[in-house]
Amino acid sequence: MTTSARSEHSTLSLDGGDVHVCRDGPRDAPALLLIHGSAASTRSWDPLVPLLTDAHHVVRIDLLGHGRSAKPTGVSYEIPDQADRVGSALDRLGVEHAVVVGHSTGGSVATALVENRPDLVTALVLVDTGPHLGAYIAQDFAFGPEQWAELTGEQVRHATSTAVSRPGYRVPQDVVDDVRAMTYHTFTTTMACARDYLVRRPLPDRLMTLGKPLLVIFGEDDRRWRSSFAAEYYAVPDSRVELLPGLGHSPNLEDPQRTAAPLLAFAAVHAR
Repeated sequence: MTTSARSEHSTLSLDGGDVHVCRDGPRDAPALLLIHGSAASTRSWDPLVPLLTDAHHVVRIDLLGHGRSAKPTGVSYEIPDQADRVGSALDRLGVEHAVVVGHSTGGSVATALVENRPDLVTALVLVDTGPHLGAYIAQDFAFGPEQWAELTGEQVRHATSTAVSRPGYRVPQDVVDDVRAMTYHTFTTTMACARDYLVRRPLPDRLMTLGKPLLVIFGEDDRRWRSSFAAEYYAVPDSRVELLPGLGHSPNLEDPQRTAAPLLAFAAVHAR
């Protein structure tokens, strides 16, 4: 474990493999858990974290198969199993309650955490998480196993360009590095598991009876999920939807200040 003035990185041995965890901010403050999306990592939250740590103990986790966590074969990457690992990590860290924030597929993991461990979640924030596959915009990211190891940075940058929409904003190198750090198996398997979770039941239907306050933040110009479908989350009791004009699928990267504003206001009411 390494510690700096505000940040702490550790590795937890959990079911399926070692998982990397990053913690920022005062440990006695209300906890805010950030869960990244598919083919991303804790680094996708880097621009946002400094805006959150004055009032929150911010916990980030690299899901199994991503970032600095293990990338084994022969284990489950199903969304509920990823959520179970997140819950186990919080238990190991001594975090009893958290406002949980999930970006993209991380929002599905966050939803599964509410389903599996409602005791841990005080409120839920979904950032550009599509409610069901009907909202999905087909992507051109088709590479076979032979091509995977030979992917260039520019090929990955082109394929991931739909992750952002702000004019003049270039896909960060960290996004490219996170994709290239995955194995072909973990990439394709996690994407398939994310799809299966939504096929089995849309997120608004899952959240309808769980009784957790919900904030949905959506880049209005998202090129992966049609932002017009974000309104379907209004069917969930105690829900609020914030559309961010001029931003795309990754408002946490494209404009952290505008993303932090509704998140902090929501957390101020529901964190404990």
